Amino acid sequence: MLEPTDAMILLVPVLPLAIWAAVSDLKRMKIPNNTVIAMAAVWPILGWFLVGLSGWLWGLALMAIVFVAGFLLYLTGTFGAGDAKFAAAIAGFFVGGDIGEILLIIFVCMVGSLILHRILRSLPVVRNATPDWESWTRRRYFPFGMALSAIVIFYLLAAIWPQG
Repeated sequence: MLEPTDAMILLVPVLPLAIWAAVSDLKRMKIPNNTVIAMAAVWPILGWFLVGLSGWLWGLALMAIVFVAGFLLYLTGTFGAGDAKFAAAIAGFFVGGDIGEILLIIFVCMVGSLILHRILRSLPVVRNATPDWESWTRRRYFPFGMALSAIVIFYLLAAIWPQG
């Protein structure tokens, strides 16, 4: 797990990028490549400084592994291309983390994002405020960028939060 100060340092660039990825995915069902590239640059630029060379290299390896897995899921139609790239871009942040905690955050964020999306989609006030958002009308698809963004944000927040 990251030290609280390290997680705060990472959260500064990650938070706006994650929010932008989620909003873009909600609006257009696409995560822009420039957002993915910017997020993918955070770990190579800051990770070595925060976790040392060994952890940094493992983070890069994890990014590569997730990229290949995401690409294979994309080929099967299970995952969107932007989702696969974004998942790879955030993968390095999880190096050295507690697998049980990571899986819990993934589960809660995936289910919570799906429920929140379905609730918001059903509210006329939200639909009227965002009438051109594609995710409201694509019934069989879910903007997974919303869940991925929540996962990385809550993981970093959990690292910052005092353990007791």
